[in-house]
Amino acid sequence: MSERSSEHNPQRAHSQQQNNQRKKFESPKREAILDLAKYKDTKVRVKLMGGRLVVGVIKGYDQLMNLVLDEAIEHLKNANDEISKDKTRELGFTVIRGTILVSISPVEGSEVIYVQTSE
Repeated sequence: MSERSSEHNPQRAHSQQQNNQRKKFESPKREAILDLAKYKDTKVRVKLMGGRLVVGVIKGYDQLMNLVLDEAIEHLKNANDEISKDKTRELGFTVIRGTILVSISPVEGSEVIYVQTSE
């Protein structure tokens, strides 16, 4: 073994120290609560806390169930506090935070993709 390879390399030690510090702050990769990959580009009905209903096409999502919807339309409530099919508000391209999701289901069919459970 040569003397050069056994010498202490301060630049390499500093680089290793930086890598170790990064690893401390990196959290382990979280698994998604639900795999929505097969529902991408599918029109879904999303019920939100507070009784709001939004219909749109899933364009993206993350492990925290934040959703990106395109062509999103909110169905507004009428005077009786019931969701009206006639009164809508166009939202367009929007992000819905996973913390306010109650349920997700495709517009076509009766399948339920996700229902919030109280923990």
